[in-house]
Amino acid sequence: MYRLPARLVAGLLVVASVRTPLKKLCSIAARVLLLATLIWVLFAHRHQIETNAVDGKRDSLAYWAAGKLQLHRQNPYSPTAVLALQRSQGFQALKPRMFRPLPWSLWMTLPLGLLDGYWAWIAWLAISLAALMLSLRHCWRLYGGQNGSPSSAFVVATYLFAPVVGCFVWAQMSTVLLLGVVLFLEFQEERPLWAGAALTITFAKPHIFIALLPVVAVWLIFRKKWSLFAGAVAAFALECLLALSFDPSVFSHYRQMLQTEALQSEFIPALSGMVRVFFFREHFWVQFAPAVLGVVWGLWYYWKNAGHWNWTEHGPALLIASLLTTPYDKFQDETVLLPAILQGVAWLSARKLRLRSQLAILVFAIFDLLLLLVLNARMDVSTGIYFWSSLVWFSWYWYASRFSQQEDC
Repeated sequence: MYRLPARLVAGLLVVASVRTPLKKLCSIAARVLLLATLIWVLFAHRHQIETNAVDGKRDSLAYWAAGKLQLHRQNPYSPTAVLALQRSQGFQALKPRMFRPLPWSLWMTLPLGLLDGYWAWIAWLAISLAALMLSLRHCWRLYGGQNGSPSSAFVVATYLFAPVVGCFVWAQMSTVLLLGVVLFLEFQEERPLWAGAALTITFAKPHIFIALLPVVAVWLIFRKKWSLFAGAVAAFALECLLALSFDPSVFSHYRQMLQTEALQSEFIPALSGMVRVFFFREHFWVQFAPAVLGVVWGLWYYWKNAGHWNWTEHGPALLIASLLTTPYDKFQDETVLLPAILQGVAWLSARKLRLRSQLAILVFAIFDLLLLLVLNARMDVSTGIYFWSSLVWFSWYWYASRFSQQEDC
């Protein structure tokens, strides 16, 4: 009988014993190669894709200008200064792309100010992707009930969620806000200081958390969550001090910018904006009426469930109510609804679905695909064509919540 040499046998045993480390090494090598290829493409084809960085529809250009002006101790809300900077990068529009989030969120833009407009766009996309990937993993721990890699259903639902795609198309900050929400939901019990600090990220756009934040305030007081409160106050104070250290008049500059932008005469492509346009065009206050209803509903929802309140379970419903009733919203802001979408995926994945339920899920998938097709057609969000999307996510959450208690549907 033919026998393998002893040394060869020993070598095969060694290789077999390190098979798992070798697989990990190959995986790391593949990722490094992919990253190197991406960096080469960004350098080699910079001139072909640089126009995307200065597209007037992309918010990263506004973030970059605000960060650059801060680092030079200038007014980050000055339309004249912002337009001059953006023109230096090839921006062609007559009106500047302004940074509209509140001053205490300016810290997010500071690293971008160290770069030019092109690399600021690339860096912001990388930050957004990292925030999305972290959010997915934390949502998997919250709703998937496991510590391993997210399931295929979670991954597909995340990366094909139309607002997420829109967030990357317009280089917007919603994935960063999403991460703040998700960290709050996960850490509020075991790491309250960090949860409070993460919550302040959402203060950049409090209007899209119109039903969530009042409930957080009431919950803090009645449950006496002073550690979480301290974390939020400390982080918020630091963010304000950082903004004031670069521009001592930043809050007055922000008020002046709002007057210049004349938001009261601007069409807001949210559900509340559409109601105002169609029925109450001359009455700006009507746009805030749904927000009042959102706050009232959120407080009622908390009171109803106060005895067994759980942020992981009940928080997503407040997110849905917030985006449904917000007075100011753009399609990509709905990225923050991802916890509610994935909670629904978890409910459905845990049940044995009948044909009618499978068809219902297919209908929601078709609506999402339709929104992706509209995005692919480069339809501007300011046209209002996406206004119905919040109704789709509300319907999805309402439908999926029916499976949270039932065995088979």
